[in-house]
Amino acid sequence: MPLQLEIVTPERLAFSDTVDSVQLPGYEGELGVLPHHAPLLSTLGVGELRIRKGDTEEAFAIVGGFLQVRPDKVVVMAETADMASEIDLEKAQEARREAERALEVGFHEGADLSAARAALQQALLRIRLAERRHREGPRRRG
Repeated sequence: MPLQLEIVTPERLAFSDTVDSVQLPGYEGELGVLPHHAPLLSTLGVGELRIRKGDTEEAFAIVGGFLQVRPDKVVVMAETADMASEIDLEKAQEARREAERALEVGFHEGADLSAARAALQQALLRIRLAERRHREGPRRRG
């Protein structure tokens, strides 16, 4: 029995389909969800969400939010969710450079270092996923 997955951000429905399994970044570590999983509510961290359906695998860069698991449905409510195949590597690299500059300047001017660190973490995640997607192409299992 497949699992219905919805990935929602404040701006859009990022993904909605049946899948075989989902792995995602919980706040305190990786979570794996299969059909008939026990009901669960959890907060999400920053990391890679991986979807398996048949012999294909898709990845999203996920930043924060919440997870609701029911036996037949998983709802991911994330602050941001970017499909690996849609990440613009050049934009992600520019975001990393901007975050690094903000951290450099912030140490001397008392700026919001936590926001700059979060932006850097998000940029590095997006770069990692985009580079892997470029290197490996669409992922097929088996």
